[in-house]
Amino acid sequence: MTFSVIGRCERTGMFGVAITTSSICVAARCPHARAGVGAVATQNVTDPSLGPALLEQLEDGKSATEALQSVTADLPFLSYRQLTVIDAQGNTACHTGENILGNHSESAGKNCFAAGNLLSSTAVPKAITDTFESNADQHLAERLLLSLEAGLAAGGEEGEVHSAGLLVVDAQSFPLVDLRVDWEENDPIGRLRTIWQAYEPQMLDYLVRAIDPPSAPSYGVPGDE
Repeated sequence: MTFSVIGRCERTGMFGVAITTSSICVAARCPHARAGVGAVATQNVTDPSLGPALLEQLEDGKSATEALQSVTADLPFLSYRQLTVIDAQGNTACHTGENILGNHSESAGKNCFAAGNLLSSTAVPKAITDTFESNADQHLAERLLLSLEAGLAAGGEEGEVHSAGLLVVDAQSFPLVDLRVDWEENDPIGRLRTIWQAYEPQMLDYLVRAIDPPSAPSYGVPGDE
């Protein structure tokens, strides 16, 4: 049904999530990140409220493990949830419930964690974290996307995926990168790659427009001089 990776860039302190699934609009429900705090993926039978709840615990100073324990204590329907968390120090934690769908597995790497369900192979998460670790020189968004592509190449889901998302936060309260493919009959990860390649050259221009408009480059629209 879903496979994902959460990660932290040890060079910049950025956090992010890359995720894909067979259902529609995965990026509207499952990836969560907060600058200086951490990142979360909520998947399988998803409760989107758990992402912000886990980030609040991280922001209060709890580790990934402590945050997960706090949020999931006495939580109803926990057996249906698959949750991954990374904190500001790069520590990770995961919960995979007893009612998770199909083949499922997880892999912890340095400053990253991958998990999936309804997988064609339990080797998929390890392929994801191996790729993340071997691309430490890349921008975090590129690194996450390469990792997601590696998961697909390792077998991905049992069926086709149809939506995908890429979320990265840096120093601001809003995301630096928030790209999504809400529905694609074939290859949403490939479509996400195309969007990222178009967005990356403009990424910092949009940031400058937000924090220092007088210094922003021209907008390139009719009437702009």
